[in-house]
Amino acid sequence: MAVNLVNVENVSKVYGTRALLDGVSLGVSEGDRIGVVGRNGDGKTTLIRMLAKLEDADTGRVTHSGGLRIGVLTQHDSLDPAATVRHEVIGDMADHEWAGNAKVRDVLTGLFGGLELAGFPKGLDTVIGPLSGGERRRIALAKLLIEEQDLIVLDEPTNHLDVEGIAWLAQHLRVRRSALVCVTHDRWFLDQVCTRMWDVQRGDVYEYEGGYSDYVFARAERERIAATEEVKRQNLVRKELAWLRRGAPARTSKPRFRVEAANELIKDVPAPRDSGELMKFASSRLGRTVFDLEDVTVQAGPKVLLEHVTWQLGPGDRIGLVGVNGAGKTSLLRAMAEAARSGGEVQPAGGGVRVGKTVKLAYLSQEVAELDPTWRVLQAVQAVRERVDLGKGREMTAGQLCETFGFGKEKQWTPVGDLSGGERRRLQLLRLLMDEPNVLFLDEPTNDLDIETLTQLEDVLDGWPGSMIVISHDRFFVERTTDRVFALLGDGALRMLPRGIDEYLERRRRMQETAAASTAAATVPAPAAPGSAPEKSAAGQRAAKKELQKIERRLEKISEKETGLHAAIAQNATDFTKVAELDAELRELTGQREELELSWLELAEDA
Repeated sequence: MAVNLVNVENVSKVYGTRALLDGVSLGVSEGDRIGVVGRNGDGKTTLIRMLAKLEDADTGRVTHSGGLRIGVLTQHDSLDPAATVRHEVIGDMADHEWAGNAKVRDVLTGLFGGLELAGFPKGLDTVIGPLSGGERRRIALAKLLIEEQDLIVLDEPTNHLDVEGIAWLAQHLRVRRSALVCVTHDRWFLDQVCTRMWDVQRGDVYEYEGGYSDYVFARAERERIAATEEVKRQNLVRKELAWLRRGAPARTSKPRFRVEAANELIKDVPAPRDSGELMKFASSRLGRTVFDLEDVTVQAGPKVLLEHVTWQLGPGDRIGLVGVNGAGKTSLLRAMAEAARSGGEVQPAGGGVRVGKTVKLAYLSQEVAELDPTWRVLQAVQAVRERVDLGKGREMTAGQLCETFGFGKEKQWTPVGDLSGGERRRLQLLRLLMDEPNVLFLDEPTNDLDIETLTQLEDVLDGWPGSMIVISHDRFFVERTTDRVFALLGDGALRMLPRGIDEYLERRRRMQETAAASTAAATVPAPAAPGSAPEKSAAGQRAAKKELQKIERRLEKISEKETGLHAAIAQNATDFTKVAELDAELRELTGQREELELSWLELAEDA
């Protein structure tokens, strides 16, 4: 029987006139891995702070088992700014001690890319004071994970981690023996790590078995039976449920409640996006040309980030862009945005970006644009326009769109200066969408947004007819809102990944293994084996990259044709002769695509 570590008994907490938690009773046992979800401001952080005894409850009590070793990652670290990374993370351990400790090596490699901490000016001997918030966050997380605990409490641990770092952290926590309570908006992470969910809503906490997918299924079932939630929210939960059951494979293993009831819930729910219809809308709004990049080189100061990139963003394309930090994702978007805003006058360091004449770009950057702090929320949105057409016949007023994004009628009269960081982010998104763009660049749009707001945003984007590029470390959001994934692997090239983020992680692993093998080989040069293949020349690698780009353009065209054929089959569903002809064309295209993907994979090894 599992030992109980923490008991929360009849706990309440009031801020002002609002009860964040009202008579909540919960427990954490050995081996528990609990994810905490809920709207921003509903009390998730307050709950885990009381759980860790960092904050007192107004009523009720929290008890820890005797000798409980607990590690807590809060949103604001307590690192000594005058100390070095070595002092905070490694402590008094001698070099031979920590270097010989597999756990320490794993944590440093997983969070910093290697034992030498290449991103820090003096490696482990870097002073913490001048470091960025993201760097300090990783140091605090490393310090916590190197220590031994019975219970780990994490508040937004994936903030400032890239896709690789998040994948490593999920794997690390899965095999770790400590119990875990974790607040995060990263739904992929919740699915990978957690076996129970706490949903904080209106002063209460609802418990569910399983990860995020199981939670969505169970919540939809609970709302169907109780029938107490408003119709709009039920529809959104059903839509996300349909995505989880039909969209991305292997999201959950064995749901712990009646799957039949879930299937009954979604039997009439269409796919989240009608790709053929959206493509038609996008083409009418954008024409043939959106962004054409020809032999483009992108630099940040003297550093070359991308070289000889030829790529096309077409009407209706929904692209996810992933890559290592510093590889040039944001720089690429900026170069394209500058070309669009200047009418083609401002071009990157090399090559050219051609922008379609009808392109109306909206660019959500990582920096939150400053607005007049005395404006009210509704006033800030109405300053853009009063009504917005979201495509597919959906028109909303400024007030309705505010409500969709979590700004209720009372909140719409809140001064902008009183909004939290997450609320300002939501307001920034609102203002962009109110301007009716036909191309969206979203750079880390999920920062500071809770899961409910993310679901609302995904719902809006489902019916939005235009071209879109998304940069995000939120794997769930990328897979949910985009159709294809491209990657910057730090070698100056932009590559299409037919198998998406899984393939990106595999390629990055292979690159790291190759780099490690090269380092080892450099210390002890090995004689060349007789008849071994010569190393690829730089010219050969450039030729392989060009051929890759050609294949990617052909794959894009085939993808467009397949979308058109699917739409044509749907339109001619009763004409069996026509459907048979279209199906034969579709099978032929599928064969061509599979051959091209195989060629792409072979060439990618040489590029």
